[in-house]
Amino acid sequence: TVKTGAPLGKLLLLKIEKDPRFWRKDDEWFCSKIAVTTPEGETLLFPCYQWLSNDEVVELRGGKGLVDNSIKTHDPFFSEFTDTEELKFKGIVSSKDLLMSSFPAPSEYLFEHWKDDDFYGYQFLNGVNPHLIKRCYELPPNFPVTEEMVKPYLEIGMPLHNEFKRGNMFLYDQKILSGIPGRLYHGERLPLPAPLCLLYLNPEKKLIPIAIQVHQQPSEDNPIFLPSDSETDWLLAKIMVKNADMMTHQAISHLKNTHLISESWAMSLFRNFPLIHPIYKLLIPHFRWILHVNALARETLLGPSGSFKMVSLGLDGTIELMRRAQDELTYSSLCIPDDIRARGLESIPDFYYRDDGLKLWDIIHRFVNSVVGHFYRSNDEVVKDSELQGWIHEIFTHCFLGSKRLGCPEAFHCVEEVVKFITMVIFTVSVQHAAVNNGQVKRLKSDSKSLSGSTEETSCKSKPKVFFFDILLSAVNVSGSSVISGFEYFRNLKRLCLFLQYRQVLLGSYPDERFQEPEIKQMMEGFQAGLSSLSDDIKARNSKLGVPYTYLDPSQIDSSIIK
Repeated sequence: TVKTGAPLGKLLLLKIEKDPRFWRKDDEWFCSKIAVTTPEGETLLFPCYQWLSNDEVVELRGGKGLVDNSIKTHDPFFSEFTDTEELKFKGIVSSKDLLMSSFPAPSEYLFEHWKDDDFYGYQFLNGVNPHLIKRCYELPPNFPVTEEMVKPYLEIGMPLHNEFKRGNMFLYDQKILSGIPGRLYHGERLPLPAPLCLLYLNPEKKLIPIAIQVHQQPSEDNPIFLPSDSETDWLLAKIMVKNADMMTHQAISHLKNTHLISESWAMSLFRNFPLIHPIYKLLIPHFRWILHVNALARETLLGPSGSFKMVSLGLDGTIELMRRAQDELTYSSLCIPDDIRARGLESIPDFYYRDDGLKLWDIIHRFVNSVVGHFYRSNDEVVKDSELQGWIHEIFTHCFLGSKRLGCPEAFHCVEEVVKFITMVIFTVSVQHAAVNNGQVKRLKSDSKSLSGSTEETSCKSKPKVFFFDILLSAVNVSGSSVISGFEYFRNLKRLCLFLQYRQVLLGSYPDERFQEPEIKQMMEGFQAGLSSLSDDIKARNSKLGVPYTYLDPSQIDSSIIK
């Protein structure tokens, strides 16, 4: 307690230091916050939430957000490190308990129906990679499906061109994989599928596959597979599509489009905003472990002996795949309302990723709009905030590679642009990551059932010469299977959990008190109430479904990427 006989004026800054003379020299303290009561009875909050080392002076600003602050305060919690051994985490958790609580076991329905075409089509909408399917009104020229090929699967009396006009045809196209060489296996390059799959929304409102071409260019050695082919031919063709889907899911939808791009947003946040800035306070809970998780992911996935080295693409092929995907990444593809509209999927039934995702986007948008609007009362204030402008310009330059065609704003000109971009950031690191991450164990167990692995012996070049034993051979030996490497990924995830002081923080929860304003706290309560209500609605809907869609239940969504 410091007493004074006269007011000291407005308290703007605290400096704290751990003195090694009074405690063990190798001890570190974790300071959450400091509350100061003034002689006038006002309580001032100074958030800290960082470790204090010996002889280190830490400057703390007050808990009220200040825009365009000239003092930049370093956050040592996210200080730069070069080796995973430098990460200092406190405590060890049971990785088994963590994994089992986060990833539900596959249902009996999955094991009983994994070969069914309608369940296969369902996974393009509600599996862990719902980002590639789109409505199509004509076929690409390299996918020569004819009327006679698919007539048995269409509504009676309805020609193919009419079904295109009615909006009942959908395309899944993995052209991004075309031309990437597979990894070397016994001195030869593994063949990689780059499939096209035509899907049909039938009169029963079930999405079913009706034609598959395993490679991009049609030829006698690259036939179009149909449901009327032998059961094993058709099954193997579907497995080829699944194999490609697993590769793009892990490398693009999951690793690149959530983990890696959000790291660039976080690094720009640390470089451009002081701790007192309201945008920093709003976003920092959503980047809680991103640098630590990604450092370990680079080692366990992209390292010399990482999991991606074992898949069909190999490490070099995986990096080339991500490079191609980065060239195609657009700002609108990260905003789910724009993405759903661009792919023509507004009305397809039983699309729970869309239904839940759009509602979550709206809830997040309302919250962000209220918080941002509290601090920025006009567009002019946005334009004049040099720290905010530095943040988005750095993201435009380093994440979107300075390309205007990708749609990312180079600068913010109005409040709504800030609101939309921050909504996208929070959605990506929480909701989008949950959509592509939370079902992985279930998906791997399912795909091991369907043998969605690397393809070495059977190349799907002719029909009908495939037998079930050929399908077994197509899964490769244990060391080459992408399914096995998928399980290896989760073994590596267990190593990661040993480093983390795991305390699950769900979307909408803000245990670190960074804002002092009562208005902001009230906005947080409204945010939590909206998420809780949606969670109840999703649980009620799922209770009536044979295959519940749980990935975007707010009670299952972390506020940041932690695994």
